[in-house]
Amino acid sequence: MTGQNTDPQNTISFQGELGAYSHMACVAKFPDMNVLPCPSFEDALAAVSRGDARLAMIPIENSTAGRVADIHLLLPGSGLYIIGEHFETIRHCLLVPEGADETTIKTVKSHVQALGQCRRTLREMGLERLPFADTAGSARNVAEEGDVTVAAVASRLAAEVYGLKILKADIQDEGHNTTRFVVLSREPLNTREITGPTMTSFTFEVRNIPAALYKALGGFATNQVNMTKLESYYESDSFTASEFYADIEGHEGMVNVARAMEELRFHAKRVNVLGTYPQERPRGLLG
Repeated sequence: MTGQNTDPQNTISFQGELGAYSHMACVAKFPDMNVLPCPSFEDALAAVSRGDARLAMIPIENSTAGRVADIHLLLPGSGLYIIGEHFETIRHCLLVPEGADETTIKTVKSHVQALGQCRRTLREMGLERLPFADTAGSARNVAEEGDVTVAAVASRLAAEVYGLKILKADIQDEGHNTTRFVVLSREPLNTREITGPTMTSFTFEVRNIPAALYKALGGFATNQVNMTKLESYYESDSFTASEFYADIEGHEGMVNVARAMEELRFHAKRVNVLGTYPQERPRGLLG
């Protein structure tokens, strides 16, 4: 169900069209919530800020393609908090309109990453690959045109939404292709209400001095805090100051995490905690 004319408090926004993998993630994590498709990540986040949706489902990294572009820049400025995560296994399908089969299709449309992730199958079938804005959009376009020579690479849900036939399922080259999503809200979770292993995500900028990063991160090692992710990026095009995104196990209510974060704040110019939330998948020793 879309989020139009529905209760915003029971609505989750996502970037893309109906049938997108972000849509699938919403349904898997929150099956009873309405969904609100948005044209961009900024729009999906803004929908929560405005109160048009209670939550947003945003992809942050993919096991094959790596970091999702721009997300690390958008999250700190959104004013929202990460309250959950979700891992969605990506199962690409070759979708065609009625009347099409392997003998009729000549070209295939989809997002460039999806085409790349299915390169082996598409090459074996001798199909010309045509990049499209997104997977679900390519499925909608193929359904609207009804051209039996054109197929789309998209999800099983997209086939249902747009009335397409699944010609081949699970055509991705790598079976472990998984996207990690984060769930955002206007309010952070109360860490005292979280049961089980937790994650804390934050961004920071180090001071422009020798060994600044080494000093900033030293407290995590000495306090035995497991850092599961550390990525650098530039906030602007000046290349003068590196920003970092990090995930750690635990939360600041724990003595060792509090000490590590205190040391980080001493050595860093700026620290922005994005949220503390339950782990959906175990990490490291604490998982």
